[in-house]
Amino acid sequence: MEKVTYKLDTFEGPLDLLLHLIDKSEIDIYNIPIKEITDQYMEYLDAMQELELEVTSEFLVMAATLLSIKSQMLLPKPPVIEMEYDDYMMDEDYDPRAELVAKLIEYRKYKAIADHLRDKELERSLIYTREPEDLTPYVPAIVENPVKGLHIADLVRAFQRAMNRMSSRNMVAKIRKDEISVKDRMREVVEYLEKAGGKVLFSRLVDNNMTREGIVTTFLALLELMKVKVVICYQHKLFEDIVIQAREEGIAHGFSTDEISY
Repeated sequence: MEKVTYKLDTFEGPLDLLLHLIDKSEIDIYNIPIKEITDQYMEYLDAMQELELEVTSEFLVMAATLLSIKSQMLLPKPPVIEMEYDDYMMDEDYDPRAELVAKLIEYRKYKAIADHLRDKELERSLIYTREPEDLTPYVPAIVENPVKGLHIADLVRAFQRAMNRMSSRNMVAKIRKDEISVKDRMREVVEYLEKAGGKVLFSRLVDNNMTREGIVTTFLALLELMKVKVVICYQHKLFEDIVIQAREEGIAHGFSTDEISY
């Protein structure tokens, strides 16, 4: 007795099997020869049963659907029935395959998308990425703000208070040369901080005997010292006197006044 060998492909469902049969036979999906497709489908189910493979219920449901469509295609078309209340009449061109064709077209579209995504997944799996590196050494250094924590309004108020204290004195304004430069006043402030233990209040630097020019020079000297990071300024509470504190590294390494020309 001659031995027959079956080689069956694995399909994800009855629609997948039908598409395979249609593509294999090069059939127009919009004009399916239902008898031919039904016979091929039933042959496939018979082969599965002969190989004792489990035939799921959805394959059996599709077989019943194909047989139902096949029987409708073989039966003569019913006569046209005119409705009593309107002019609607049954469509003489009704095709029992239409619903199945629509399902097959929709399934083919989603299957093509799934195949495309599967190809993309395979393509992406061939790409290997490096582990992330520490890029901290390449981050640009941020220069510390010498007046961090102080608003420009705080400095303006401190300057205004010093000027108000000076204006309350009965003094005759005189025009004369500056008695001290900003460079010299910077050195005096640093010396004063060293004697005071590295911390002093702004009001202590501008006493009642200081002239308008001296207050302005002191104010400019403090701004320059903050700029070269020799001192820092801060307040404990809003509107309190500004505290001037020497930086240890600034005092230790000294500072240059070469760029200051006034």
